[in-house]
Amino acid sequence: MSAEKILNKPLKLFAPRDPEEAHRAATPLELLFDLIFVVAIATAGQQLHHAMVEGHLWHALPTYCMVFFALWWAWMNFTWFASAYDNDDTLYRCLTFVQIAGSLVMAAGIPAVFQQHNFDVIIIGYVIMRLALVTQWIRVAKHDPERKVTAYRYAIGIVLVQLGWLIGNFSSIHMTTWLFLILVFFELAVPFYAEKHATTPWHPHHIVERYGLLTIIVLGESIIGSFAATQEAFSNRVINYQEVFLIIGGLLMMFAMWWVYFDRSHHHHQRRGVQPFLWGYGHFFIFISIAVLGAALAAAVDVSIQHAHISSQMMGLIIAASLAVYSTYIWLFYEAFYLSGWRRWVYPITVLILFSIPFLFADIGYIVFAMAVIYILRLMISKVYLMNCDDELSITTH
Repeated sequence: MSAEKILNKPLKLFAPRDPEEAHRAATPLELLFDLIFVVAIATAGQQLHHAMVEGHLWHALPTYCMVFFALWWAWMNFTWFASAYDNDDTLYRCLTFVQIAGSLVMAAGIPAVFQQHNFDVIIIGYVIMRLALVTQWIRVAKHDPERKVTAYRYAIGIVLVQLGWLIGNFSSIHMTTWLFLILVFFELAVPFYAEKHATTPWHPHHIVERYGLLTIIVLGESIIGSFAATQEAFSNRVINYQEVFLIIGGLLMMFAMWWVYFDRSHHHHQRRGVQPFLWGYGHFFIFISIAVLGAALAAAVDVSIQHAHISSQMMGLIIAASLAVYSTYIWLFYEAFYLSGWRRWVYPITVLILFSIPFLFADIGYIVFAMAVIYILRLMISKVYLMNCDDELSITTH
């Protein structure tokens, strides 16, 4: 057998996957990819946690949003591409490994972004991930004639935006907030432009599962925050009531958020067209609100033992804001336009109550516990009184 045949043997036809394929589930490689992202998300969360404790939230929050966007966008592009074209051959695995390596480079650069506003390392890691994906799109252009134009639009668009990141950061222009937002706009616009020619054959059930898995991963930040509270409480000889309420409240809050999201799991299957973009892009607010909440729960531990330069009231407002962003997404996509009467306003009323709680209690433990109770009650109301709304909500699936 010739050397050329030996080299080509591990490569398969890069044909599109069947979007109606039965029993399509996340692959072990996708799970490994997600596991690597845990490191980056946790690193960013730790930096935000420290900023909250030191009273530098308003300085760190825009930076956190920038970092989290880079992580989320790299994950999302890999996920949707894999849903449509994962053929699991040797080259596909190797290029995925390059993206994994890029994510680790990004994670390594996160502390410098927060401490020195230095984006050098994180942008290098981001560009590594994106250019590996460009190679995948070139393979698509070669093997999927029907979507050749779509693939080249993706490849060229991604390359041009990466040049923008490199020039904006490593030239005399410097990375400003406005330049970042402009580049984000072009990043988000590339899929819109590319998919106008021919839609890629992503698998609805697979995409829903992948988003659900990342939701669970980011919820892990809330678990870490609750665990930190538990560890701190039991490391002291005397456990005060505030810490006990913080432990229970944090766990209840995490569980309620999980329940609310996955109670809607059968409504996540979206039609093709504009709706998948709204659903897919809108999940950014789901993920980042959960991640901020995790960092806030960890910081709440420091507040409870008076090791933080932030008040219990302000900490409570941060947690309330995280829950509000999370709830707003659920409400807008699954209730606001599909329910009638008083049922439509359950979420907004819940949010108003959440924001009032920090002004009713002096200690952060009681604040977190009260918020968790309100959120659990909202969940119970939904289960008891809104069970007959499935027919109304099912409009999102058709």
